[in-house]
Amino acid sequence: MMNYKHTSDCMICGRELIYFEEYKEVECLYCHNKFKANVTCLDGHYVCDGCHSMDAIGLIEKYCQETDKTNPIKMAIELMKNPSINMHGPEHHFLVPAVLIASYYNALDKKDEKKRKLAVAKTRAKDIKGGFCGFYGNCGAAVGTGIYVSIITGASPLTKDSWGLANLMTGTALIALAKIGGPRCCKRNSFTAIKEAAKFTKEHFNIKLYDYDDYSPTCNFRLKNRECIKEQCPYYSKLKGN
Repeated sequence: MMNYKHTSDCMICGRELIYFEEYKEVECLYCHNKFKANVTCLDGHYVCDGCHSMDAIGLIEKYCQETDKTNPIKMAIELMKNPSINMHGPEHHFLVPAVLIASYYNALDKKDEKKRKLAVAKTRAKDIKGGFCGFYGNCGAAVGTGIYVSIITGASPLTKDSWGLANLMTGTALIALAKIGGPRCCKRNSFTAIKEAAKFTKEHFNIKLYDYDDYSPTCNFRLKNRECIKEQCPYYSKLKGN
């Protein structure tokens, strides 16, 4: 595997990604497995979801296992600053439930349980494809909040109240994301989903993960995002800093 990668657009060459309506057979440049996909870069490079987020997933799990922090937004920003976390990518589908689970169980001082729950979240998040937001009408960051609530409540397809809460959480996050609109930004969507999950946690479980009314991050990832919506984003600032 290559030692260097671009963290926005194409991991191989940094050129713009092109999405197609029709799926075609492509080969991952890293693992050389064949996939049906509808995205390549302008030069035809393709990286599968597994290779795209391989280093990042281990980083996210290890960080969340070890951290004592309870502010999930600050956890997310610390992780996003690591070069293993791409500007966009399916690693965010695990990052969102991971920082929420870490925050929740750190607040309850149940760190052994936290490690077990993170492993469950990692397995579930692998099922959320890259590009989910645009092609399935269901952003992976929002699904991540549903994974979080499902895990902390023990929801399953056969439960009643917890089933409802998990789906309500995903729906609440999706509505908040839809009000901002597209195009995709995994940072903006993650920040918004985490905030909605924190509000939901306070309302339904009476646990406050952080002061979401007083604290909002200032995004300094904008220069890596060709599709940044700038002043229309609630986290946008021309000044650097978080």
